[in-house]
Amino acid sequence: MSGYASTSDSDHKSTTDTSLQDTPQAIPPLPDFNGRVLGSAAVCGILIAGVIDGIFDQNLLWLLAAGAVWPHTVMFVSRSIGAGREPRIRQYMLLVECIVIGSVIGLTGLTPVPSLAMGLQLMFSCLIVGGLYLWFYGTLLLGAAAGLMVGLLGLTTDFSTPLLTSVVSLVGVGIYICVTAYYTHQQARILLSAKTQIQKQREQSIALSDKLSKYLSPQVWQSIFTGERDVRLETRRKKLSVFFSDIKGFTDLSEEMEPEALTELLNHYFNEMSEVALKYGGTIDKFVGDSIMIFFGDPSSRGQKEDALACVSMAVDMRNHMKIMRQRWRSQGIRTPLEIRMGISSGFVTVGNFGAENRMDYTIIGKEVNLASRLEQLAEPGQILVSYETFSLIKERIMCRDKGEITVKGFGRPVSIYEVIDFRRDLGPNRSFVEHEHAGFAMYLDSGNICDRDRRSILEALEEAADRLRDEEADR
Repeated sequence: MSGYASTSDSDHKSTTDTSLQDTPQAIPPLPDFNGRVLGSAAVCGILIAGVIDGIFDQNLLWLLAAGAVWPHTVMFVSRSIGAGREPRIRQYMLLVECIVIGSVIGLTGLTPVPSLAMGLQLMFSCLIVGGLYLWFYGTLLLGAAAGLMVGLLGLTTDFSTPLLTSVVSLVGVGIYICVTAYYTHQQARILLSAKTQIQKQREQSIALSDKLSKYLSPQVWQSIFTGERDVRLETRRKKLSVFFSDIKGFTDLSEEMEPEALTELLNHYFNEMSEVALKYGGTIDKFVGDSIMIFFGDPSSRGQKEDALACVSMAVDMRNHMKIMRQRWRSQGIRTPLEIRMGISSGFVTVGNFGAENRMDYTIIGKEVNLASRLEQLAEPGQILVSYETFSLIKERIMCRDKGEITVKGFGRPVSIYEVIDFRRDLGPNRSFVEHEHAGFAMYLDSGNICDRDRRSILEALEEAADRLRDEEADR
């Protein structure tokens, strides 16, 4: 016959995560049924004290039976309606209790201390269960019910409250508030501990996923962790652009260098080339020896034409970037000229997860893969060879040279191949890329990628170098 301040129903099974079972002093919230029993006992105690002091009519003792039955009635009704709508049901039941307690307050003639105690007890429950929203409507219903009963029965003639009734009222509401507040506090501690553990597990999951992402291409990793793709054995046919590259001269270099130094050089090369690949949106498939396999168009695609253009643009950028790396290696004492050679093919391949249920590899297979690998093997150092299919997709923006036809296993007729020269915008007097290399001198200039703040320092360095060459020429 009173409100409750718990946050779970008596028949509601605990769904606390197993990670919370180790929380120190984990005390569940005060069940609804127990809260109502405690609240009803406080109200019944107030009524008994009021009858003993003679301020309440003895006919009100029938409310003691109602107070004993009320918690069982609410529990039965809640179960009958269904636990799936529990939050809304609990609020409705509490509003009904506001009407009931308001009527009891009216029946007692608005005796100050008992009325205040019963109202305070119920408003405390409303605040905990439903916040200010439920407290506001609960107060309205409580006041309306009390006012209606007072209008029918009238006010008490003596507003003074005897000592026994006052003590029982204050002790009853005090015990109720303290007990429910204690359980609410313990529940808050559990929730705080749960939040801390969830945050810790989240940080561990992020750290683990970051480590696992090193073994997958960023596009594949993102599609898995965002739920866009399931981790299961499945493949599909899709038109992609496939890229292969390797380092010409790497075998000779491996015989000259120590394994540790060779490993460092190779990792540096892979890191630089991977940055270029990711810049253009390529999906890095694998590293094999000094070779790299990359494809464009999956998991995400910008269209066949744009995928092919991005693939060839990446290859051109890699070729230019290799010249910078070669200068850096030369400064480190590596004299063997290392050149990159590349092959690109576009067409339908089978892409997806291959392998076993417990060990998968996200890769591609098909004759276009074999063709790209074959083109890479045929390419000269510093050369980019593309198939006719790729050429047809990029020819409007990239200049290519016809290199004739080759015979490739898996193709019924000879395949036309083309050599990538450069972007059409970079050909002629307005080109942004300039390179020059002699003994004792090497220059690589890509004016399109130079920012304004670096342009002045580059000009000063070039002028200083030119002045020194002129002075040496004059001294001769």
